[in-house]
Amino acid sequence: MTAPDELRLLAVHAHPDDESSKGAATMAKYVAEGVRVLVATCTGGERGSVLNPAMDRPDVWERLPQIRAEEMDRAREILGVEQEFLGFVDSGLPEGDPLPPLPEGCFAVLPLEEAAAPLVALIRRFRPQVITTYDERGGYPHPDHIKTHEISVHAFEAAGDPDRYPDLGEPWQPSKLYYQMGFTLPRTRALHEAILESGAESPYAEWLANWDPEHDISHRVTTRVPCAEFFAVRDAALIAHATQIDPTGRWFACPLEVQQRVWPTEDYELARSLVDSQVPEDDLFAGIRSEVVVR
Repeated sequence: MTAPDELRLLAVHAHPDDESSKGAATMAKYVAEGVRVLVATCTGGERGSVLNPAMDRPDVWERLPQIRAEEMDRAREILGVEQEFLGFVDSGLPEGDPLPPLPEGCFAVLPLEEAAAPLVALIRRFRPQVITTYDERGGYPHPDHIKTHEISVHAFEAAGDPDRYPDLGEPWQPSKLYYQMGFTLPRTRALHEAILESGAESPYAEWLANWDPEHDISHRVTTRVPCAEFFAVRDAALIAHATQIDPTGRWFACPLEVQQRVWPTEDYELARSLVDSQVPEDDLFAGIRSEVVVR
């Protein structure tokens, strides 16, 4: 049941593991404060790859959809969040020149009204004040990430309108919509320089050498949530996605204590707001806490 005097956060993601690599420390922080946090996972990651060499085995590939669901369940427990799959089929990441068409019936090719319907229903049932998702580029240009952005914006607007999706529950209008801003140039450069100062080799050198500053989104950041004490929880949730995350890989190249010192926040853009809050913010519930108390 959802109580009217609860703070509630809904994080909308494309695949299992996205919730642990984008905004996970923020979610763990709010869970620790008594906020209800729900992750909506659009697809099951069925067409994903096995990205951890230690898990690249025939028995893993044969059971990959089931294994990814099991990994999601472990990550959910670590983060302390609730989680639901929206039931769509992973579109895969097309490769080649020219790019091949996306598979028939996959998430990314569905009409927007149809693809957003389960999220509208979930919003009306869970009644979040705050929703987080990806920006218009999807964070990176995976078709499922872009589609996740599209349905999140659509559902944010539609869920509170009684004339839209009238069969999907009582209308509920969320108050704020945020885009995750994890991979900005200043953050990447700060971590890179800190690693070099420690005498280690930085995994970000190639990224920075090829970065087009005109495509940096750091100027769009409105909200920085202090959550460094939960970075270890984030990392544990990431490692739970064993098929996707190599514990010896790039994700963990920068020592935890360096990350906590150099960039102790997770960053967001306030994309829609129906409440008054002054930016820059340090709280996704800024402008809402005065009206809602945590049970």
